[in-house]
Amino acid sequence: MDFIYNGLLQGINLIFSGDEAVWSAVKLTLELTALSMCASLLIGLPLGFILGYFNFPTKSILRTIVDTCLSLPTVVVGLLVYAFISNAGPLGQYKLLFTIPGIAIGQTILALPIVIALTANAIESLDNRLRLTLLTLGAGAFSAAVTTLWEARYQVIAAAVTACGRITAEVGVSMMLGGNIKWRTRTITTAITLETNKGEFAAGIALGVILLSLALILNTFLAFAKRRDK
Repeated sequence: MDFIYNGLLQGINLIFSGDEAVWSAVKLTLELTALSMCASLLIGLPLGFILGYFNFPTKSILRTIVDTCLSLPTVVVGLLVYAFISNAGPLGQYKLLFTIPGIAIGQTILALPIVIALTANAIESLDNRLRLTLLTLGAGAFSAAVTTLWEARYQVIAAAVTACGRITAEVGVSMMLGGNIKWRTRTITTAITLETNKGEFAAGIALGVILLSLALILNTFLAFAKRRDK
């Protein structure tokens, strides 16, 4: 147990000493997460709202497809995106392989089903009389949609937090599409994998502590927002 204790102490020291390799991975992770989340929310929220708010003939089929995509294997997503953005792929001209935007494409694909499915569930869980009430009060289609989303805001935020957790904890896509290049595409999770395999337990612990701290901050924010609104 001594090596765990010593590794923890050394890891904490790396964090507070401003180790460049550790904080470079943190910076890149935050940039990647912000890019992936913006894309997944911009695409996923409208699609999730449509799926939960409206009734149409193929709705059950689409829900089944979205729910199935919740368990997409990360290596499969990485493989498919790799085929598209590699030099031999249809998007090879954009030089996205081994870049942060390239990784963001894969992570957005992973996060999208979560945002869509949970947003649709949030909309469907609202009182069925809400839409009729809004229309009776003279609300237009856009106003009714915005109000409906606002009523489901905590579930929608929870969907975003869940998607963010999937993105920040992901390894396969980041490794395949980013190549784990130091200072360029090495994220917290890929750095933890590399450092642990190298026997650098302290660096792995330092990055693990930071990753857990990010998750704690996100969930604390969600809990605080709920309490404040009561």
